[in-house]
Amino acid sequence: MSFVSLILIAFAMSTDAFAVAVARGASLKNPRFSHAIRTGALFGFVEGLTPMLGWLIGIGAAGFIAQWDHWVAFGLLLVLGLKMIHEGLQKPEADEDAEPKGQAFWMMLLTAVATSIDAMAMGLGFAFVDVNILEAALMIGCATLVMVTLGIMLGQRLGALIGKRAELLGGLVLIVVGSLILREHLLGLA
Repeated sequence: MSFVSLILIAFAMSTDAFAVAVARGASLKNPRFSHAIRTGALFGFVEGLTPMLGWLIGIGAAGFIAQWDHWVAFGLLLVLGLKMIHEGLQKPEADEDAEPKGQAFWMMLLTAVATSIDAMAMGLGFAFVDVNILEAALMIGCATLVMVTLGIMLGQRLGALIGKRAELLGGLVLIVVGSLILREHLLGLA
């Protein structure tokens, strides 16, 4: 998998966390950069860890489906992309726009885990393509750190609108990358 594809995947994987961060930033009166960077680090760590877990699961199954690995990667990316597009087209729920004040660390951790499930599925797909999982996980974690930090800082001004559009874009990127993986394998380029 190319470096550019990994960068695109990393930012696509971080869009749901970005949407949460925008909503969180919108609920804060005056978000501080130190709070934003701590939250970004938490989300980035979790988002970087989960693809490695998915990859370990995928490596265990790789021998069973080696002939169809490119179809598995394409299918996972297609499903994740369509899911993100579907979520991006939904109207925000009432409680999505206003999170309770004084939200505890554990609630943020649970939110980080919830937004990283797609990264675990992505890691599963990584087991079936030529990718350095440590490099990919680091890129996903760093992209999420940046996107969540920016989301919190921009949230007050931008509101949830940009978060939903980010999910749409992220979903489209995943579908394009999945299509490129399938194309490379079918044409014998990889």
